[in-house]
Amino acid sequence: MKNPISRHPARVFAASLIMSAVLVACGGNDDPILAVPEASISNASMFFNRTATFAVCQQTGASCETDVATSPEIVAASEDGMTLVYSNSLKGEIGFVDITDVKAPKALGTLAMGGEPTSVTVLDANALVAVNTSADFVNPSGKLVVVDIASRKLIAEITLPGQPDSIAHSKDGKYLAIVIENERDEAVNKGALPQLPAGNLVIVDVAGAPATWKTRTVSLTGLEGMLYPTDPEPEYVDINDDNIAVVTLQENNHIALVDLASGKITRHFSAGSVTLDKVDLTDAPRPNQVNLTQTQADRLREPDGVTWISKTRFVTANEGDLNGGSRGFTTFNLDGSVAFEAGNSLEHLMARIGHTNDKRSDAKGNEPENADFARFAGTDYLFVASERSSVLAVYDMSTPDKPTYKQVLPASLSPEGLLAIPSRNLLVSASELDDRSILARGSLNIYQYQSAPAAYPTLQSVDRVDGTPIAWSALSGLAAASTGTVVYGVDDSFFRGNRIFEIDTASKPALVKNEIRITDPDNKIAALAATLPDVKDPLTFDDTDLAALVNADGSVNLDPEGISLASAGGFWVASEGAGSVNDSTARPVLSANLIFKLSATGVIEDIIQLPADVNAKQVRFGFEGVAESNGKLVVAFQRAWVGDTQPRIGVYDLVAKTWQFMFYPLDPVASPNGGWVGLSDITALGNNKFLVIERDNQGGPDARIKRLYRIDLTGKADGATLSKTLVRDLMADLRGPAGPVLEKIEGSALLANGDVIIVNDNDGVDDNSGEVQMLNLGKLLN
Repeated sequence: MKNPISRHPARVFAASLIMSAVLVACGGNDDPILAVPEASISNASMFFNRTATFAVCQQTGASCETDVATSPEIVAASEDGMTLVYSNSLKGEIGFVDITDVKAPKALGTLAMGGEPTSVTVLDANALVAVNTSADFVNPSGKLVVVDIASRKLIAEITLPGQPDSIAHSKDGKYLAIVIENERDEAVNKGALPQLPAGNLVIVDVAGAPATWKTRTVSLTGLEGMLYPTDPEPEYVDINDDNIAVVTLQENNHIALVDLASGKITRHFSAGSVTLDKVDLTDAPRPNQVNLTQTQADRLREPDGVTWISKTRFVTANEGDLNGGSRGFTTFNLDGSVAFEAGNSLEHLMARIGHTNDKRSDAKGNEPENADFARFAGTDYLFVASERSSVLAVYDMSTPDKPTYKQVLPASLSPEGLLAIPSRNLLVSASELDDRSILARGSLNIYQYQSAPAAYPTLQSVDRVDGTPIAWSALSGLAAASTGTVVYGVDDSFFRGNRIFEIDTASKPALVKNEIRITDPDNKIAALAATLPDVKDPLTFDDTDLAALVNADGSVNLDPEGISLASAGGFWVASEGAGSVNDSTARPVLSANLIFKLSATGVIEDIIQLPADVNAKQVRFGFEGVAESNGKLVVAFQRAWVGDTQPRIGVYDLVAKTWQFMFYPLDPVASPNGGWVGLSDITALGNNKFLVIERDNQGGPDARIKRLYRIDLTGKADGATLSKTLVRDLMADLRGPAGPVLEKIEGSALLANGDVIIVNDNDGVDDNSGEVQMLNLGKLLN
């Protein structure tokens, strides 16, 4: 981590920790929360839940209609916990946010720093900002900027001897510790160390007015056991109650303890290594597949963020960099011995909740970025942020050497900063990635410790026989069983060896309790290929195209977007084709839109094709949903094909084996970011009526159209344009979880009791936070 978090943003007085039985407006004046004395609180009934997401582009306009990247990396809070201060290195400024009402944060403006702010903390009434002013990598420089929070004005600057990164202050307010990283140029020799000048640790003696504060420099070079003794490149610092600073030297896989009063290194030691078992270490061949069967021996921890959990123990988040990254976290004693090692547990958690970033499997997995520790209502908690899986894992630390998993919280894409504010029962994460083109906006997520069930995850899996979780992600279509509360989902083309998932929606969270691999033991795909022309052209699909759909083990690589239960048993799966006939250079046609009849065990029994004249119109936005009703299959095309002005609703007669096509009238684009509007899933309602998802391809502040419509095919002739009836605008439902509005609402199902279930596709956590919201909307239909 190049811009690690800053702990202890405010002094937390004992009076604010021992709460009395009064109403405190933690949730805004209109939604008070009953606080009770610590002794009467049962932490079993208390959980953290997200209350708001503040996209920092709102500093330039409430609707965020800007492409300019603006990135919150590190976050701190005023002494009263009412104002957040975050560093924004991309824009060379710090920002201020009013969180008096934790459900409705308000922009308070920004302040230029005259350089790149890398970290921020708060002491008394001031924000203390570490600012990088380096001309280049070999001429590093920096400064400490002191800002009055109330007036948001700069009151002092202190020169630093290099490029600063992490900053922390002691609880007694006597010292600041600032890591001078002097980071390497990753373009030089592939980022290999050493690259001088060397970094160090700066101690600031806080006495008198800020302009009079004095600095001392602690050398970190030449420590025995370092991998690169001339180039420590320190990463992160935290300070315990005895004013001992712990400093991680990530690339060196080393840890140093510094007494701030004397400026002496009291101990230093290797961070050591871990042998990881039952993890996924490959991200090839593509498409991806999460395969928790591999072992990695002696993987260097290479810790990034670190937090004290007592005077004698600290926890490191083992993100890794040059040579390692152990995918978890570790509790160390002062002598360097290990009190607890998380091992593969974080990797398994990500697979269980659908957040595995499989494209990072060959590198550092979920990449734990940082950690924080605080006491909430008498219970100690550890928070670990995963950069690549975009979640915060929460652990009960009542037994310090045996962290107990409590819950997991969704974060915006790539969380960097992490901040506990126990005086207000709040936790804040800062997610730095801001790229409007991939619908990611740099954001502050706010969570509240409250007497309420955990709201996330909404879906998780059970373990297989070997003890590893069923790894799932990229859910697309849904279909409900004819009785009960089970739905079936499919994963899309992000993964090879496609599967159907059996999901129990009565559980909270819903439970993936079985996986059914789609297979082709009877060579149905090869038989189809044999009927097609041998000459490849953009209007046909030959045996080369279709052979690529089958793996050596008989599993298949389709693009399942829709699923329906078959009346004769088993399933129908609609697979979206790849490529466009009018874009043969950039996106050549590689596969057709096909409907597969599967047995209850996933075996392909039949394949249905579109008519040749319709295939000749293919664009890459094809089959998105399928539903069987009254002896017919009805499929929804996502967007209009060549020569059409609206997307098709295809109707296939299972007896006559003939096709009809109607056209669906889409709503016009409404997002300020443009984009398109199309269809997703389709669900049979009976009597020739169907529920369809209509959505735009926008998320977060740019999302506008996420709707459920009802269509009626009764008496509709081939070529007819359908009418539609709005059943529900989903925007309020998608804002309900208090995160960014999710883009790809791709699955819908109607339970036997009349409840409607929807789910989003998280794109396999590729340029996506991985958040999955499976929502029960209740009974929407008369």
